[in-house]
Amino acid sequence: MRTDWKAMMPPVVIVAGAVLGVLGAVLAWAGNPPNMGLCIACFQRDIVGALGLHHAAKLQYLRPEIPALILGVTFAAARAGEWRGRSAPSPAISFLLGALVMIGTLVFLGCPVRMTLRLGGGDLTALAGLAGFGAGIWAGTLLLRRGFSLGRSASGSRVPTLVLPVLAAGLLVLLFLRPAFIFFSAEGPGSQAAPVLASVGAGLLLGTLAQRSRLCFAGGIRDLLLIGSPHLLVGLAAALVAAALTNLALGQFDLGFSGQPIAHTEHLWSFLGMALVGLGAVLLGGCPLRQLVLAAQGDGGAFCAIWGMFAGAAVAHNFDLAASPAGVPVGGQVVVLAGLVICLAVGWSVRET
Repeated sequence: MRTDWKAMMPPVVIVAGAVLGVLGAVLAWAGNPPNMGLCIACFQRDIVGALGLHHAAKLQYLRPEIPALILGVTFAAARAGEWRGRSAPSPAISFLLGALVMIGTLVFLGCPVRMTLRLGGGDLTALAGLAGFGAGIWAGTLLLRRGFSLGRSASGSRVPTLVLPVLAAGLLVLLFLRPAFIFFSAEGPGSQAAPVLASVGAGLLLGTLAQRSRLCFAGGIRDLLLIGSPHLLVGLAAALVAAALTNLALGQFDLGFSGQPIAHTEHLWSFLGMALVGLGAVLLGGCPLRQLVLAAQGDGGAFCAIWGMFAGAAVAHNFDLAASPAGVPVGGQVVVLAGLVICLAVGWSVRET
């Protein structure tokens, strides 16, 4: 019997992807870093820097989009009756995979969201990242077919689910108070920011739509490969088209391989960095955006992955692993290769018992 996937695609998936694409382009136009209007990984990295956990002076800002997104997810999940505690069946592995995914994004210079927005702005250097992302997801699906699983989570108390939204609200308070112990970049990408209220509004809207739509950039390709369903993939396509149209309307569409802001042309490492992201995301059960959504609605495994991503950002910049427009340092290359080996080893050896 033929499955009618079109009938199973709720408009919210398309709307969520389109809104994400528009917001990414508009936030760049409004003051966020060019070619980086919205990036889950890079914005988490900037928050880590603002808290003093890394000392890259040009990458320190309490990006309001991330805590606002968390609060948007929490409100939407609570209203839908989906805000509930779930245990983390493999917290150490989730933490490790989260850290490796973050390092992969910082070698490519962007998470899957920014990869899509870069393409939507005409940045063709992101094509290598897209190819690597797909290759990593394909490898992850092979491991899923073999039986990989981090285990089953169990229902738990709602009290731990308060931790992430409370921390998110605290970050917004610190952003408005700007105490002396919080770092703010005076130059570079960390100094480039859209108006705070606009960023907060964008984060709340995106969090609400991401929670209701289950939008996931890794999940879209994974589901197409595993079960032939384009259900989530249409969200990625909608984001790409919406970003391209919005960038064209705003006069910031720049098609080409060279001279793209906050990007490099070492295509092999873009491919391998995003292959690590794709593989790690499949093993975790979702891309960085999806991990934030899951964590904000009470999933313990995603919560561990998010803390792993924060740790990965600190390690990447404290130990000179992250790429820059000048290229990818040797340390970053070594860790990406090691990360791919580690992810494959985890995927090969861990099965649900």
